[in-house]
Amino acid sequence: MLRLTTDHDALFKELLTTYFSEFIALFFPRLSRHLERKSIVFLDKEIIDTGERREADLVAKARFRGKQAFFLVHIENQSRADGQFPRRMFRYFSRLHEKHGLPVYPIVIFSYEQPKRREPEKYRVAFPDLKVLDFNFRVVQLNRLSWRHFLRRHNPVASALMARMAIAPEDRPKVKAECLRLLATLHLDIRKARLISRFVDSYLNLNAQENREFYQELDRIKKDRSKKEKVHGLRDKLGTRRNS
Repeated sequence: MLRLTTDHDALFKELLTTYFSEFIALFFPRLSRHLERKSIVFLDKEIIDTGERREADLVAKARFRGKQAFFLVHIENQSRADGQFPRRMFRYFSRLHEKHGLPVYPIVIFSYEQPKRREPEKYRVAFPDLKVLDFNFRVVQLNRLSWRHFLRRHNPVASALMARMAIAPEDRPKVKAECLRLLATLHLDIRKARLISRFVDSYLNLNAQENREFYQELDRIKKDRSKKEKVHGLRDKLGTRRNS
């Protein structure tokens, strides 16, 4: 159950802006190796005129490591299924490339729960005798990713996005506890930790029974006593409360 008062697009944008390098490292390690982190600049309110005067979700300008050449990374968070999205993604790419004259690395995050079919990763224009266009973009489709594969990834983006991956209903309390466990190992400052906590709460807003199971899961984290103390200490700092 999602909190209707939460602006989920804004929450995704805040997460990706705060942890842009970590997001790229988690999902696109080859790109990360070529990205000079200190050069990253976010382009504010990048308007893409597709007939809707729509803003791109996130556009970052960065320099290739060890070079003076720059490129753009364009990330769109798609919160609902849309059969026309690949075409729109190409239009966004073409306008960004035309405006800035730079290479554009296009990424889409499909963040909805349903449908779970595999989404396309390209947009094509072709004739029987000619391939006019074969535009490819990177895809992170959260509802097709297993949260279990990210349990040991020492990355704040993993700690947040596990809450939006493929989760069986009975696993919701366990996943929230695991998000918190991973968060506790990252040693973030309190502001950044609260961002992750708020993101997880927005997508794993537990009912009373689930909340009781969530605290039972926290209490089971006893393999390493110091780790348990970190988890419970962070829970107290973030203001998490038990519901009876």
